[in-house]
Amino acid sequence: MSNLFQTLELEAFRKGITPRTRESMTWFRQRAHRIRRVNRRALMKEEPIDLKSTYRPGQMFMFFYDAKYKATLPYYDKFPLVIMIDKAKGGFLGLNLHYLSPIHRAKFLDALLDNTNNKRFDEATRFRLSYNMLQGAAKYKYFRPAIKHYLLSNVQSRFAHVPAYEWEIATFLPMADWSGASSGTVYKDSKRKY
Repeated sequence: MSNLFQTLELEAFRKGITPRTRESMTWFRQRAHRIRRVNRRALMKEEPIDLKSTYRPGQMFMFFYDAKYKATLPYYDKFPLVIMIDKAKGGFLGLNLHYLSPIHRAKFLDALLDNTNNKRFDEATRFRLSYNMLQGAAKYKYFRPAIKHYLLSNVQSRFAHVPAYEWEIATFLPMADWSGASSGTVYKDSKRKY
């Protein structure tokens, strides 16, 4: 996807980290913690990034967003990392992983990985999720603060597709761009919801 993603993927490979294991999630979470900033605009312009004008449920995307009700929201993420769930009025329903602390992201991603259409984690791999499924199972309790309704009219960029083999990397990179609060405040509020 991007040079940063490729660098981290290669670093994990050289250290003998097996993808999509608890060990790899811990490694990526700890490695991402050492990265202080990610230039979001530069990331979206990198050559290998796959920008799309449309989205498909079950895929993961990054994009710039300007919330419709930003004047009344306590906070919102201007650069969401979203797993698309389904179409919704004027846009789509998605899980923005940035609303969860890194440790809870790891637990949530681990639970979500049980619901993919294949275990190859290639270009064809997608999450098989629905709102009802997330709501009905205790192992998905972290979905509550992460579920958001995004309006297409407020998406400020094309969608940057994150392929399945880079889900772990994207999940832990510090890319959230909070307006109105710090990440600590967001994580504290999110914890109350689950």
